[in-house]
Amino acid sequence: LRVFLFSPFFLSFRPFHVEPTNIVSENDDMQRVTDEASAMNKRIHYYSRLTSPADRALIAPDHVLPAPDEIYVYSPLGTAFKVDSCTDGYGKNSSLVTIFMIWNTMMGTSILSIPWGIKQAGFTSGIILILLMGILTLYCCYRVVKSRQMIPLTDTSNWEFPDVCKYYFGSFGQWSSLLFSMVSLVGAMVVYWVLMSNFLFNTGKFIYNFVHDINVTDIVPGTNGSNKVICPSAVSGHPPQNRSVMFSSGNRTGFELFEEWWDKSQTVPFYLIAVLLPLLNLKSPSFFAKFNVLGTVSVVYLVFMVTVKAAHLGIHLEFNWFTENEFFVPEFRILFPQLTGVLTLAFFIHNCVITLLQNNRNQENNVRDLSIAYFLVGLTYLYVGVIIFATFPSPPLSKECIEQNFLDNFPSDDIMSFVARIFLLFQMMTVYPLLGYLARVQLLRQFFGNAYPSLFHVLILNLAIVGAGVAMARFYPNIGGIIRYSGATCGLAFVFVYPSLIYMISLHRAGQLTWPALIIHIFIILLGLANLIAQFLL
Repeated sequence: LRVFLFSPFFLSFRPFHVEPTNIVSENDDMQRVTDEASAMNKRIHYYSRLTSPADRALIAPDHVLPAPDEIYVYSPLGTAFKVDSCTDGYGKNSSLVTIFMIWNTMMGTSILSIPWGIKQAGFTSGIILILLMGILTLYCCYRVVKSRQMIPLTDTSNWEFPDVCKYYFGSFGQWSSLLFSMVSLVGAMVVYWVLMSNFLFNTGKFIYNFVHDINVTDIVPGTNGSNKVICPSAVSGHPPQNRSVMFSSGNRTGFELFEEWWDKSQTVPFYLIAVLLPLLNLKSPSFFAKFNVLGTVSVVYLVFMVTVKAAHLGIHLEFNWFTENEFFVPEFRILFPQLTGVLTLAFFIHNCVITLLQNNRNQENNVRDLSIAYFLVGLTYLYVGVIIFATFPSPPLSKECIEQNFLDNFPSDDIMSFVARIFLLFQMMTVYPLLGYLARVQLLRQFFGNAYPSLFHVLILNLAIVGAGVAMARFYPNIGGIIRYSGATCGLAFVFVYPSLIYMISLHRAGQLTWPALIIHIFIILLGLANLIAQFLL
C-alpha cells in the first residue's frame, strides 16, 4: 500500500510502508503488506536518500512500485480528502471533479470571518479587496503550477512545489518550507480548538436548556422576534462568557452549577483534551479522512442558513464613505489589512495545488479549471460576507457588532445556528487529528527519521500543540486575529515570495528577464511583506 500525504516537507518520504495494524479497511477483510513489498519500500527509502530530488539517477522506476491504492491530499485549512490515483502524470478526474476538489480544499474556517473582515475594511473596500486578493493569489498559484516546467533538462513530472523550492534555494528552501508549513498547520489547529470550544459550549448550552425546559436570555443587546440577532461585543471587548438570566421553570441551583462548570473559556477548552489528545496519538488517521464530505455539507448548509436569515432580516445598508456614525461603518477604513490577512489564508492552496491538478484527466485544462475554482471560491466568500454584512440589522444594532465568527451573532437557542455548529463541530473533530498527524510527520520525521519514534515523543509534541490551542481559547479566542496572523505569515512564503522569486530566477537564467516582469514581481513580494507587517500594526 502506498499512501501520499502531501506537505511541504514530504519531499523524500514517498512511498512509505504502512503496517497492517495501521490500515483502516472499508470491508471486513484484513489488508496486509507482504514482506517483499516492505523490503522493496526500505530499499526505495535508502536510494532516495543518496541523492537530492533533482537527481533522477537513483529514483526507483515506476514499474517496480505497487500501484497507489490510497492518496490523500491535506490542506492547512483543515481539509483532507481522497483523490484518484494517476499514472505517468495523467489522472482520472474530470475537470468538474478537479474544480470541486480545489473549491472544497480552499473552503475552510476562514468563511466564518469574512463578514467581520468586510466590516473592518468597509463594505465597498471589502468587496474590492476580495476581488483583488482573489486575482492576485490566483496569479501566484498559476506561477506555482508553471514553476516545474521552467526547470530545464530535469524530469519534474513527480515534483511538488517544495521540490522546486529546494531546487532553487537548497537547504534554505527546505527548512523555510518546514517553518512556514508548521505555521500554517499549527495556526489552523489553534483556530480549530477555539472554534470547537465555541461550538461545544453553545451546543451543550442549547441541549441543557432544552432538556431542563429552561428559558434563558443572554444579557446582551439584540433584536426581538423569532430571528434574533445579538451583539456580544457590546458588553465587553471580547467574546461573551456565561452572561445569562433564567426566566422560567427549573432548578436555579442546578442551572448556576451548570454555568460554573460549562464556561466557554474557563472549562470547555479543557474538556476537549479528553477527546482529542488520544486521537492525536494514533499512528494512522486514515479513518477520519472518510468524513471529509462533512466539510462540503457544512459549507453548503452555511450558505443555505445565510440565505434564509437574509430573507427574514432584509437589507440594512447606508453608505458613509469616510465618516462613521452610530450604526454604520465607513466604506473605506484604515483597518483593511486585517481583511487581507484573512483572505491570504482563505485563498491559500499553493502548497498542494500541483497534487490536485496532477490528477486532472485533461492536463491542458489545468489553468482554466484552476481559474474557475478560484472564481467559485471568491463567489462563495463574497456571497456569505456581503449577505451577512448587508442584512445585519442596523439599526437597532451597529455594524461594529459583527463578530469574528459570525455564528456568535446568533443566540445559542437559535435552531439553524445550532445545526450549523453541530455540523462544524463534528467536521472539525474529524479533521483535527489529520492536521496533527501531518504536523507530526513533518517535524518528527525530520529530526528523528521516524514519524512515530515513540509514544513519548509524539505525546510531547501533541501536548505542545494542544496546549497552544487551549491557551488561545482561554486567553485570546479571536479566530479572525489568529487566521490573519497565520495567513499573512505562511502566505508571505508560499503565496508571494517563492512563486515570484522562482519565476524571476528562471527567466534570468534563460536570459528572458525584462524590467516590467522584474518590477511587477518585486512589487508582489513587497505586497506580501507589507501585508505581514500591517497585521502587527493594526
